[in-house]
Amino acid sequence: MLSLYNRLAGGGLERLAALSDGVFAFAMTVLVLDIRIPKLDSVHSEHDLWLAVVALAPRFVMYLMSFLTLGIFWVGQQTQLNNVARSDRDYAWLHIMFLAAIGLVPFSTALLAEYIEYRIAMLIYWLNIVLLGALILASWTYAVRRKLVKEDAPKELSRAMYGRVLIAQCLYAFGAALCFIDTSWSIGFIVAVQLYYAFAPFQRLARKP
Repeated sequence: MLSLYNRLAGGGLERLAALSDGVFAFAMTVLVLDIRIPKLDSVHSEHDLWLAVVALAPRFVMYLMSFLTLGIFWVGQQTQLNNVARSDRDYAWLHIMFLAAIGLVPFSTALLAEYIEYRIAMLIYWLNIVLLGALILASWTYAVRRKLVKEDAPKELSRAMYGRVLIAQCLYAFGAALCFIDTSWSIGFIVAVQLYYAFAPFQRLARKP
């Protein structure tokens, strides 16, 4: 009976995609809640309000950085799900663990925004990104080994996905290492990497003969 359950559990690929969209949407929305409106009793003029808004600049940068992080991983996960023909229990649980790491992004973002000058806060944020990259690659590796991938999926897709994630993780690691010089260098470098991955043209999977 347990074997039958294990064979049938987690087979709804469309439900997995729906759950993923919900978790991503929630995490993206929660990010903005860390940007708090200046308190009324501390603002008595236009100049005071301007200074209060400027003081929020680091939190806006954290919001942008993490929104890009979530957007990049959402695109990556959707690309994966769009090229998978079916799911099973283990594949579903790998994605659920991936979504658990997505749920940690607002925490690691708020921690870094609050303690932006501390290296440990930067490293915790980076470890969150490492976990996301490891889990999205683990789910794809499992899908390939269990032959869950669509037969008409591009042959170069695996190489493109592994290359994209691994190169990005190396760049993130370099960016995190910059915190031993100054955490602002780390943040600036990571934002630059994210902007590139978010808006640069995607590498083509197939070359023209």
